[in-house]
Amino acid sequence: MLTDEAATYASWFSTLSDPTRVRLLHHVASASAPVTVGELTTLLGVSQSTCSHHVRKLAEVGFLHVQREGTTTLVTVNPACCTGLPHAADAVMGALSSGTVRPVDGVTVHAMTAADWPEVRRIYGEGIASGNATFETEVPSRRTLESKWLPDHRWIAVLDGEIAGWAAATAVSARECYSGVAETSIYVADAAQGRGVGKTLLHHQVAAADADGFWTLQAVVFPENRASVALHHKAGFRTVGLREKIARHHGEWRDTVLLERRRAD
Repeated sequence: MLTDEAATYASWFSTLSDPTRVRLLHHVASASAPVTVGELTTLLGVSQSTCSHHVRKLAEVGFLHVQREGTTTLVTVNPACCTGLPHAADAVMGALSSGTVRPVDGVTVHAMTAADWPEVRRIYGEGIASGNATFETEVPSRRTLESKWLPDHRWIAVLDGEIAGWAAATAVSARECYSGVAETSIYVADAAQGRGVGKTLLHHQVAAADADGFWTLQAVVFPENRASVALHHKAGFRTVGLREKIARHHGEWRDTVLLERRRAD
């Protein structure tokens, strides 16, 4: 982590070390409209001067926007902090890597063909068995997967002459306005873990999506799968947020991390 980044994150967490500021930020972020300092004073049960002090401190680090309208001070949350804070937490906890994802020598990639499907489904099954790859509990049929995966964005990785992993992209919506947004999935065979297969597949997936005009790639990962979160961050994805108890998995509620990568314009 760079010194400047560490200083920035330290200032954020230092600002939030006061419980009153945490409550204040929560009230503003939860409000459906700008909140006045007077309203916050009442909600927090503090004096106006104390409230104004906390608002100023939160605004200095970029958590809040403050606007004057006559004699009234309106306070709104800075939407960027909603993604900046999860990103900072990932950086501090070591889930982020610096650099870029590069293809690894010895791993080749080709477009998925009909002959690859048995191995694709076998590797999918290994991911399901790991417990931290997908909400699926059974391997979907080929027909199901073909119906949702984008035909030109399905890739196979080969290592030592064997299929070692696959990647596929799925449209996130049928609406025209989201035509450039896709969700990517990466699966690596158990026997090929740690040999650069995931890096090579993700590099190829990102490059192909960029070339084909996709402006955003998404990935949904269980937070326990820290290696996958770190790999996506290294490829330019950022943490958008944590989706708490988004679905049940084997009867238990599970969270997922939503990550996004925006193509450089």
